[in-house]
Amino acid sequence: MKNHPTLPDGLPSAPDPADAGASQAVKAQLRLRELILAGELPSGARIAELAIVEKLGVSRTPIRAALVRLEQEGLLDALPGGGFAVRTFSEGDVTDAIELRGTIEGLAARLAAERGAPAVVLAEARACLAQIDQVLSRPSLDDEAFLRYVTLNQAFHNLLAEMCGSAVTRREIERVVNLPFASPSAFVVLQADSKQARDMLVVAQDQHRQVLDAIERREGARAEAIMREHARIARRNLREAMQEHNLERMPAVRLIRKR
Repeated sequence: MKNHPTLPDGLPSAPDPADAGASQAVKAQLRLRELILAGELPSGARIAELAIVEKLGVSRTPIRAALVRLEQEGLLDALPGGGFAVRTFSEGDVTDAIELRGTIEGLAARLAAERGAPAVVLAEARACLAQIDQVLSRPSLDDEAFLRYVTLNQAFHNLLAEMCGSAVTRREIERVVNLPFASPSAFVVLQADSKQARDMLVVAQDQHRQVLDAIERREGARAEAIMREHARIARRNLREAMQEHNLERMPAVRLIRKR
C-alpha cells in the first residue's frame, strides 16, 4: 500500500488525486463487470455513459477509464463512431478461450515438473487439495459448498501458475483466465442442480491430484497432458450451460450465442 506523506505536525496529507482517480476507475471497472455478467447490461447494448455515471455515482473520467479496460478484457466492443457496446460471444469464442487456458496451464505444469517446483508451494497445493477433499466428502453439495469449492479451485490453479517458475507463463495465465468464461470455475456454479454435479467435481479433483503427483515426480509430459485434459471438463460444462440456459444461476450465459 502506498504511504501518503505526512505534514510537519505528523498528520497525513491529503491523498494524491491521481491515486484517488485510479481507485475510482478500478471500482467502476469491477462494478461494470458485475452488471454485465449479471445480465443487467444486455448483450449488444450500447453503454449509456451518463446513465452509468448516475448508477454508480462516480464521475465520467473513471467511468471512461473503466470502459477502456473492459474493452481490453474483451467484455466490450469499441464502436466505430465512439462509445462501447456489450460484446456478444460465440460458443466457439468461449471454447477457444478455454482451450487456450488448458494449453497454457499445461505448459505451466510441464515447466513446474521439469524445473522443480518450490517445496513451499507444493505444500500449499497439497493443503489446498486436502480442503477440497473435505468439501467433496459430503454426500451432496449445497450452494455454500459449491462456492467453497470455487474458491479453493481457483486457489489451486493460482498455485499451479506460481510453481512453474516462469513470470512470462504466469502473466499469460493471468491474461487468459480474465477472458470471459475462461476461468477454471466459470461454469462450476451451474452444476449445482445437476445430479452428476458432485461426480464431475470428484473427477476434476482427481485430475488435480494427478497433476500434482506428476509435477512432484518430475514427469513433465504427463503433467502437461493432464492439464490439457482438465480443461475439457470446462468445455463440457459450457455445452451443458448452453443446453440448459440456467440463467438464474448465471445470467452471463446470455452473452453467448450458439454456433
